[in-house]
Amino acid sequence: MKKIDMAILSRLISELREAVLKTGFGRVVVGLSGGIDSAVSAALAVRALGSENVFGFFMPYRDSSPQSADDAALFAELFCIKLETVDITLMAGQYTDKCAYISKNRLGNILSRLRMTVLFDKSAVYDALVLGTGNKSEILLGYMTWFGDSACAINPLGDLYKTQVREAARFLDIPERIIMKAPSADHYEGQTDEHDLGSSYEEIDKVLSELIEDENTELLKASGVNNITDRVKRNGYKRKLPIIIGVGQKALW
Repeated sequence: MKKIDMAILSRLISELREAVLKTGFGRVVVGLSGGIDSAVSAALAVRALGSENVFGFFMPYRDSSPQSADDAALFAELFCIKLETVDITLMAGQYTDKCAYISKNRLGNILSRLRMTVLFDKSAVYDALVLGTGNKSEILLGYMTWFGDSACAINPLGDLYKTQVREAARFLDIPERIIMKAPSADHYEGQTDEHDLGSSYEEIDKVLSELIEDENTELLKASGVNNITDRVKRNGYKRKLPIIIGVGQKALW
């Protein structure tokens, strides 16, 4: 796994700028959660497009941590981007309050898809593209909501492992308190990514890097990594476009 340096970040910024402008757009909207992934994604966009062309949205739910709001506001102030808060509690409640039981997993998926609904609507308001914030570790593990936080027009973090995102954050001058906080989707009180996944991102990325970058297929048989490798295989469908059953003479693409 490569160490992140300014050369890699400069290339990422340049290609992000080119990818956005090639679509005919010049602006992006991004969900700012107060966490490191959304901060790094937005910081790259600021470098690529200018702060006046990046619009942040903080979308809390009733159980969201107050620190998340503080960290999103801190980032927006430091990087000079407009930040709007859209509380999704009432939207979610219209559905969840009528259900006899909602598991934590279902609730998380509902909240993630509602947030993306808001972002895609705001992208129409600002004539902008939706900027993704999912990193390579999450994508490989399927630790994301299908058509929720995985939905976006452009994702600058999709080829960076979580540990590489942390390295990038320091080059981009992300506040240390955002870098060091426990990664969390903030769907309910006390939730953390590493608790959900059962391993630290350092351990996960070491396995993923050897499996993907080094093509070490022996890892598939190794004990202690089966949970990680099984997730990669089991969630492959999330990394593909929707299946279209063809009956015509020509494919769509």
